[in-house]
Amino acid sequence: MPKENGPELGVIGGQRAYDFLSKKIFEGDRIGRIDTPFGASEPVFLVRRGEVSFYFLSRHGETEYSISPPHVNYRANIYAMKDLGVKQILSWSACAAVNLKYLIGQFVLADDIVDETRMRESSFFRFRGLGMIRQSPPFCETLRSALRAVLVKMGANFADMATYVVTEGPRLETAAEVRKFALYGADLVGSSLAPEVFLAKELEMCYAALCLVTNYAEGVKEREFAAGKFLEGLVTRKEMKKAESASSELPKIIYQFSARLLQQAPGCYCQQAMRRYKSRGIIGENWREWFRP
Repeated sequence: MPKENGPELGVIGGQRAYDFLSKKIFEGDRIGRIDTPFGASEPVFLVRRGEVSFYFLSRHGETEYSISPPHVNYRANIYAMKDLGVKQILSWSACAAVNLKYLIGQFVLADDIVDETRMRESSFFRFRGLGMIRQSPPFCETLRSALRAVLVKMGANFADMATYVVTEGPRLETAAEVRKFALYGADLVGSSLAPEVFLAKELEMCYAALCLVTNYAEGVKEREFAAGKFLEGLVTRKEMKKAESASSELPKIIYQFSARLLQQAPGCYCQQAMRRYKSRGIIGENWREWFRP
């Protein structure tokens, strides 16, 4: 059930998010898995530091990388956040650069997305004629603005815009696929942001993505196959160190982002995404009843 006066920010962690829990970089109360009509979510934590608090969920597992992107229960995770009273979601995701202007270890605020997934449940409304929602912009501009201000204040190396292609995974993309994505005008490729961003909008939550470039996509730079190495040699040791160094800044970014949100009103349309259906009397204000046939 929703928590009285609980935080309105939820953070969904990507690659190595479980390290922030095991190393107690994020400390707080373990709420645990939340049962939803779509199954159980990943364990949720209530993180606190001074006046700052937020709910935290590690997308790929609590203690290790145990769930690959196509097998994440995105619907349960997003529903759980809504159930806790979350109105705004910050997601982070490791990704590969398709466009060479993006650098290893650089943060990127994605502003558009191409969904190339095939097998994922992409809507809550399988049994209802709901969910025809405009996706321009797909990511909340209010949250992106707040995140941009934090990165500027920190002096972080970041890019303000990028089109992110989401692939099914868990395999990496072929060089031919990456060339196809470049023809789309894509800048980054990864496996985690869809259907998360679309599901959040169906439940009228703001959603922004902080992407971290960890490597170049297949074929963008020549890389020899190296059996037994991370990503079979697609990323060099020097590049790995750059990405790890940037990743260590994530907690500071998240804490400062959370503090900034306390000082500003949402001021966006995300939390009115389903108004058309409400105005027509198809659904009511009780969002928990929206999923019933």
